Amino acid sequence: MRTFSLLKGLPVFQLANGDKIGEVVDLCIGKDGRVNGLLVKKGVFLKHHFYLPIDQVNSFGSDGIMTEQGEQLEKWKDKELPEYTFSHQNALEGKLLVSTSGDSLGLLKDVYFSEELGTIVGYEVTDGFFTEITEGKQVIEAEAPPAIGKDAIIVDVNVR
Repeated sequence: MRTFSLLKGLPVFQLANGDKIGEVVDLCIGKDGRVNGLLVKKGVFLKHHFYLPIDQVNSFGSDGIMTEQGEQLEKWKDKELPEYTFSHQNALEGKLLVSTSGDSLGLLKDVYFSEELGTIVGYEVTDGFFTEITEGKQVIEAEAPPAIGKDAIIVDVNVR
């Protein structure tokens, strides 16, 4: 299990030749709460974004991500856009999390996901900077896939 904040900025390497393809800038998430792919940034001056399907990732390491794909990555603008991303288009970051019982849980700050399954298994929420300092971060474990709407994310949860 890993958080998006730990994944963001990691280099993506091609297994066949060790070339760095780019670095992770976002998660592509379906309406069912599954992580479908990664948004990878390539280039130094002219930055282009590419879509790497999650099933094309061979391994997630602490210092990099390995894939057999390289030049055949789809350009982000050519790709049919995912329903959601974490922080780019149709962003989930900062959305209100509400429990199925109607309780406000806070604003989404980060997600925990299982690399093997590609599913979101937990949510890190915040009520603001001062609450984090006094109470620490709050992690919400997901019982089932979320219902994602334009105003809120509805989750069936266990609060830690």
